Amino acid sequence: MNRHPVYRYFWLTTNILLVLVIAASIYGFVWEYSTRQYLRGFSDAVVPSGADTTQKVEAILAWMQHGPTRLTAQAPSELDTRDPRESLNFRQLLEVCGGATNAFVNLAMSSGVSARRLLLLSSERTTTHVVAEVKMDGRWIVVDPGFHFIAKDNAGRYLTRKDLENPRVLEKVTAGLPGYLPAYNYASTAHVRLSRIPMVGVFARKILDKVWPSWEESINWTLLLERNSFAFFATSLLAVFFITCMRQLLGFYGSWVLGVERKGLHRQFWRVGTLLLGQQQ
Repeated sequence: MNRHPVYRYFWLTTNILLVLVIAASIYGFVWEYSTRQYLRGFSDAVVPSGADTTQKVEAILAWMQHGPTRLTAQAPSELDTRDPRESLNFRQLLEVCGGATNAFVNLAMSSGVSARRLLLLSSERTTTHVVAEVKMDGRWIVVDPGFHFIAKDNAGRYLTRKDLENPRVLEKVTAGLPGYLPAYNYASTAHVRLSRIPMVGVFARKILDKVWPSWEESINWTLLLERNSFAFFATSLLAVFFITCMRQLLGFYGSWVLGVERKGLHRQFWRVGTLLLGQQQ
């Protein structure tokens, strides 16, 4: 390997990176596990034991609307809606739709309810309002944590976002809600707003919609996009996979093209152990 200093540099760098991302993935696992344990304890205190999906949703909404006194941050702009410990405890985050929806989704999922974020978009594809969807009896029902209600008609039937695309239906559901703006409609919605990515976001959505039409519905993107601990853990695992593949390719290139003999880690440990045992004898 000494005859190929450039290869040696890349090999050493790849190994260092692999160690770092493995350490990062372990840290991410501990962080996500701690977050889940915190949320489990929180949801156990809010959601009645043995409740069905509807009762769980109603209990969480009631806690958000009439819960105990919350913390008040001196600098609300420094709060992170993607940190459950902040979105669940600070009044300023529970009063805005994004923070309220994150808090709701985290508690709902921790209590065994399938939930995800839904973005209401303007004609310019900017977010006007954020709500949640909860899976009930095989249907994704709209829940608005910001205004503390489950969407249902006069007959008590729970409504999906497709139902609420009808302006008349939406008007009946939201009638009498102070502060509910006409811009909060369901004409255009998304679970992931790729347009936030500069330059490539719009094209990325067009490509994904063409290649994989159900990409938004097939995967629940909420935790990956809206919970820091889960995003860090998932990203670090992806990095481990990518760098491991790169290391394997680099190793094959060294062996088959450059003729560099690589000694695996297990062989190096075996050699060190043999030397130590030999010295003791």
